[in-house]
Amino acid sequence: MTKENNQPLPNAYVEIDQATKNCGFNMASDILTCSLLRTLAGTKPGGKFLELGTGTGLSTAWILDGMDQNATLVSIDNDPNFLGIAMEYLGEDSRLELVETDGGVWVGKNLSRKFDYIFADTWHGKYLLLEEVLSMLNPGGLYIIDDMLPQDNWPEGHQEKAEKLVSFLENRGDLFLTKQHWATGIVICVKR
Repeated sequence: MTKENNQPLPNAYVEIDQATKNCGFNMASDILTCSLLRTLAGTKPGGKFLELGTGTGLSTAWILDGMDQNATLVSIDNDPNFLGIAMEYLGEDSRLELVETDGGVWVGKNLSRKFDYIFADTWHGKYLLLEEVLSMLNPGGLYIIDDMLPQDNWPEGHQEKAEKLVSFLENRGDLFLTKQHWATGIVICVKR
């Protein structure tokens, strides 16, 4: 077994990856994380998916690739330049709703919505409004975060914030949790 992803890449992945590099976005999810996101998406036929932090759409492409035709994905980002890349390459997919807004504003307006799969790849839903986002998760739903292992681009003090987040999740009675010391450090939770 090797660490390489030997599975087919999602449609438009190569183009999105090149556009990501061209625009200087350096916070995109790595390919190992993305492959896992696709695999986990396949466990939720007809599911309702939420991605907090679209970026340029790299992880979005992988999630869509794992979803069936009856599933839906809402993906949110506040940067119109990055979201524009996702819109250019993924915007024709009828299962996808791309939303340009602040994550905190969106969460506040959508607290009654429920999801089967939440990938929190930005501050809101990860370090901010965590309780609110976890309340949006259906029983049996997946909550996924990455970048839990130290990264070169972390600001001073961020490691302590990440450790505190993982500890908080570990001590909740309503989640089953697995920490993966792999890729960028992934935590997968399932709502009881």
